[in-house]
Amino acid sequence: MVEETNLSVQNLIYPMFVEDGKAIKTEIKSLPNNFRFSIDQLLPEMESCVNLGIDKFVLFPAIAEGLKNTIASHSYSTDNFYLDAIHKVKNEFPNISLMSDVAMDPYSSDGHDGLVQNGVILNDQTLPILGKMAVAQAQAGIDIVGPSDMMDGRIGFIRDELDMAGFSDTSIMSYTAKYASSFYGPFRDALDSQPKSGDKKSYQMNPSNKNEALIEAELDYHEGADIMMVKPATCYLDIIHLLKENFDIPITAYNVSGECAMIYAAAERGWLNYNDAMSEMLLSIRRAGADGILTYFAKDFAKLNKR
Repeated sequence: MVEETNLSVQNLIYPMFVEDGKAIKTEIKSLPNNFRFSIDQLLPEMESCVNLGIDKFVLFPAIAEGLKNTIASHSYSTDNFYLDAIHKVKNEFPNISLMSDVAMDPYSSDGHDGLVQNGVILNDQTLPILGKMAVAQAQAGIDIVGPSDMMDGRIGFIRDELDMAGFSDTSIMSYTAKYASSFYGPFRDALDSQPKSGDKKSYQMNPSNKNEALIEAELDYHEGADIMMVKPATCYLDIIHLLKENFDIPITAYNVSGECAMIYAAAERGWLNYNDAMSEMLLSIRRAGADGILTYFAKDFAKLNKR
C-alpha cells in the first residue's frame, strides 16, 4: 500500500540480437542467457516473451564482416537481412512496439558510430547516412527508431527525413545522454562491433559530466525526440532523475550488458541471489525516474512476476 515506486513488465523493453542465416541460436559468452538468433529462431523466442507480457523490443543486427564498409551502405540496402527481420517481426506480431538501432558501427568497417576519415569522426557527413538508415527501417515497419550514434544534430535531421518520406508517425527514441562507459563490452562481443582503432570518447559523453546531459537533452527535445534515453543506467541514476525532472517527455534508461553481466557472474558464484539482485537493480532505475528500461533481464523478470 505504501510503496512509492511500482515496477512491472510494462516498464521493460527487451533488447534482442538477430543475424543472417537459419537455425542459429548462439549464446553470448560474456552475457549469459542471451543469444544471437536467426530470424526463424527469433520469432518463436519473441512469441514466448509476448506470452509472458513483454510487448516492447529493441532489435540489434549482427552483420557479417564482409558486408561492412567505411560508409555503412549495407544499413539501407534492400538486401539487408535486418530490414527483412523487422518486416517479419511486425508481420508476425503487429501489436508489439519494435524499436531499432540507428548508428553506423554495426555496418562500419571502422567500428565507429560515425564516418571516419584520417582518424577523425566527421559529424555532419554522418547525418545523411543515418537519415537513409532511419528511413529504410521505417519502410520495413519499425515503430520507433533509436539513434544511438551521439552525432550532434542527428535527431532533427532524422525527423526531417522521416517526415519527407511520409513516416511522420514513426517515433524517435534518442540516445540522449550516452556515456563513454566501460560497461559496454558484452554488447560489443554480441555484435563484433568494437572500434578498429581509437575509442568513442570524442562523441560519447564524459562520465564526469552532468550539466552536459541537460544541454544534450535540450537539443534533442527541440529537434523532435519523442523519448530520451540515458545509457548506462545504474551508474547514472542521477542523470535519469535530472532529465525526468526537467523534461515532459518519456525518459528511458539502458540497463547495459556489463551491468547485467555483473549480476549474472556474481549469482553464478553464489555471491548474490539472482532474482533479488536483478529485481533491485531494475527497481532502482525505475525509482530514479525511468519510464521504460531496456534490459536483458526482461524475460527473467517477466517469468518471476508472471501472475
